[in-house]
Amino acid sequence: MNVLERDFFTDPEILQDPIPYYRALHERGPVVREPHKGVFMLSRADEILEVYTDHERFSAIVGPLGPLTYVPEPAEGESWREVIERRRNEIPMGDQITSLDPPKHTRHRTLIGKLFTPRRIKENEEFMWTLADGLIDEFADRGEVEFAAAYARPFTLLVIADLLGVPAEDHETFRGWLGGEKGTVGDPEGRHFGDQVFANLHPYFSRYIEERRASPRDDVMSRLASVRFSDGELPEVMDVVRLATIIFAAGQETTARLLTAAMRILAEQPALAEELRSDPQAVPNFVEECLRLESPIKGSFRLALRDATLAGVHIPAGSIVMAVIGAANRDPQVFPDPEHFDAKRTSARHNIAFGHGEHFCPGASLARTEARISFERLLARLGDFRLVDPGALSYIQTFIIRGLNDLPMRFRRRS
Repeated sequence: MNVLERDFFTDPEILQDPIPYYRALHERGPVVREPHKGVFMLSRADEILEVYTDHERFSAIVGPLGPLTYVPEPAEGESWREVIERRRNEIPMGDQITSLDPPKHTRHRTLIGKLFTPRRIKENEEFMWTLADGLIDEFADRGEVEFAAAYARPFTLLVIADLLGVPAEDHETFRGWLGGEKGTVGDPEGRHFGDQVFANLHPYFSRYIEERRASPRDDVMSRLASVRFSDGELPEVMDVVRLATIIFAAGQETTARLLTAAMRILAEQPALAEELRSDPQAVPNFVEECLRLESPIKGSFRLALRDATLAGVHIPAGSIVMAVIGAANRDPQVFPDPEHFDAKRTSARHNIAFGHGEHFCPGASLARTEARISFERLLARLGDFRLVDPGALSYIQTFIIRGLNDLPMRFRRRS
């Protein structure tokens, strides 16, 4: 069977290993309409960047969930944009910043820049160094560990909790909600795990914001509670809550997957681990190549607001397009020998793992810093990384997240 005739969104084999599907997309052409849900699959950066920057023709309303998103049909004489705004509250995750379009998205996005000030980022980076060593201390003498649970997930969760000022007494509660085998979005059976994560987080962040607005303190959460739009207007409490929860949930999930994928590569390539250990300055480019080859996000979606043409293919209004990031990052026209992992690849930073344009991931620099610090400390303190059972590794069953369920590994302590 032609791999493109299989359902990218539900086929268990493709959910485990989408790479053959990516190759088939490249062979067929830059825009391919898959037969099961009618989604137009974009596999090259050129078309993806065009869609990401054209807000007049393409809406992010289906961005997080793609074909699982219920979008009401326009009434007679009504445009797609008008029905989206009129019935946004009926659309799954429709009120999240990931689903907003300019100018509303731009207005809310400016709040993030006011939260992630240079001073706050510097404080958070100092926290990362201490946290990395603290987590390594917990398992350094054991010689064997499940890396995702012992390091990747707690590290990314506690970093984002520190950045947002979540009280320490709530960290363990939050840890129980996030991560895990199911992931948060893109479940092939249409179960919206992401909705449950936000349902759990919203009451906590609502309480934090309301308490700090009533009685401000000299802390990060108070600064979050007092952040204002560019015109000086104080956002509604839920506007701030939605922003904080999407940063918290999305930032933890994807960066944990990145760390786990990178550690697998080091365990499979011991010579590379030695090279990076002797030259820590090479770690950032190693991270970029990990982002390229093992993008934590397989893709994101847009809704065509009106008829459009991409690479000569007609896209009818109301259609969903998928920016298949995992395929674009393996585009042979951009990356020579794209299936080969090359830690010194000079074009590695050309990956689009974090998206592009208005919706470029606001946590991109944070994720890169987390990975750089993590591997500088892991390589300095541990060595001889080996997988316990390479054949037993498996990936989460979602069509959006690309990530290992777990990573049992062995190592030796160096210091």
